Amino acid sequence: MRQLHEILENIDVLNVSGTTELEVPHITMDSRSVKKGSLFVAVRGTVTDGHRFIEKAIGQGAAAIVCEEMPEHLSEGVTYILAGDSAEAFGRAASNFYGRPSEKLKLVGITGTNGKTTTATLLYDLFTTLGYKVGLISTIENRVNTRSFPSTHTTPDAESINLLISQMVEAGCDYAFMEVSSHAVVQKRIAGLVFSGGVFTNITHEHLDYHKTFLAYIEAKKMFFDNLPTEAFALVNADDRNGAVMWQNTKARKLDYALRKPARFKGKVIENSLTGLQLELDGFEFHARLIGEFNAYNLLSVYAVSVLLGQDKQEVLRVLSNLKAPEGRFDYLQNQSRNIIGIVDYAHTPDALEKVLSTIHQLRKGAGRIITVVGCGGDRDRTKRPLMAKVACDFSDSVILTSDNPRTEDPDAIIAEMEKGIPAYASQKTLSITRRPEAIRTACKLAQPGDVILVAGKGHEKYQDIMGVKHPFDDKQVLMDEFRS
Repeated sequence: MRQLHEILENIDVLNVSGTTELEVPHITMDSRSVKKGSLFVAVRGTVTDGHRFIEKAIGQGAAAIVCEEMPEHLSEGVTYILAGDSAEAFGRAASNFYGRPSEKLKLVGITGTNGKTTTATLLYDLFTTLGYKVGLISTIENRVNTRSFPSTHTTPDAESINLLISQMVEAGCDYAFMEVSSHAVVQKRIAGLVFSGGVFTNITHEHLDYHKTFLAYIEAKKMFFDNLPTEAFALVNADDRNGAVMWQNTKARKLDYALRKPARFKGKVIENSLTGLQLELDGFEFHARLIGEFNAYNLLSVYAVSVLLGQDKQEVLRVLSNLKAPEGRFDYLQNQSRNIIGIVDYAHTPDALEKVLSTIHQLRKGAGRIITVVGCGGDRDRTKRPLMAKVACDFSDSVILTSDNPRTEDPDAIIAEMEKGIPAYASQKTLSITRRPEAIRTACKLAQPGDVILVAGKGHEKYQDIMGVKHPFDDKQVLMDEFRS
């Protein structure tokens, strides 16, 4: 419960009709969740316009409305607030409603195409092991100290974010690590949050169904850094050519990390094997259980963030050496009786898939083949579909194109778009099998001793989204069942 005038602090209010001296028990941008006394914020979304539901919200008991356009008819006893940007207003209102919780701990946001989940999760695990109470907002799960909550989005809506962070504050958390998606930045879901630092991992082809152009996608990531406060740090991957772009308008302290270029935090891969990485970070040598150069970048960014947050370097490296990758990130299985390796990975962009396959090429021993099972999600960026197939063909000895999360699309139509990317030389080594379980089982049947099977795209997910229904499904479980049979 909070006074409406308190909720409206730091919001671009253009006009008010009615009183702001009233108590608000709940705020929402979803008219279906309005309760008696709620503040309803009418946000113009990509699919629906919240202004269409103002009357419905009032009918359900809303006492106050924030909107960008005043309705023709104003209901008696309801307060109307005209705002310049209702999405921005909702973010700030959510922060105010929960007492600006992000100011009461150290919140670090991680953005980029690949590596967000691994970086955020490793930071959570690291700081927890160091003895702190920590919060996590990620693609896999949200955590309030030791309590876990299911995750539905990479970055939740503004009200859910601030509720989570307020729970972290109540639980005594000192730090919170949060994935920041480009959608969340553009949709102002992080408006009102105060970050102690921001991390840029990399940027590659993704989400062009939403952003339309790669430049717009870059600008969305950059907006996060544009809004960091002076006291925060802006840590970027100097080996990514767009890393410096993130700094262009930031007021935060500029710091970088790299494996190849000179940087404030410098790393070097000494050895990369199936037992892990031997690394030199910032002049210290240590062994990590994670595999692949892409994880060397993740570990380096985690180390840098930890040092910037005042942790002891050697203690950080000691803990890092024992941490594992999050579920579904280069998950490694072995069928010892047949001498076959299975890897499950979330790689769902051309760049991520190429990095995982390149890592497998570096690590495999002998003359074993690489068999890749991969699909593309429905209702998402269609331009990457042929690119995913091409990458799979370029870096694999055998490829099976299959269904991912088709959502409302025909899975066969998605596969047909992927097939357009198959190079002429690769047609004989490529199969298309719509049903994902059958595709994985076929890969296992094709495998010979020494082969590596990569099942890419879904990683940690325990479902397959088909026509709005999430059917139970787990890549890793199917692979394990086949390995046992």
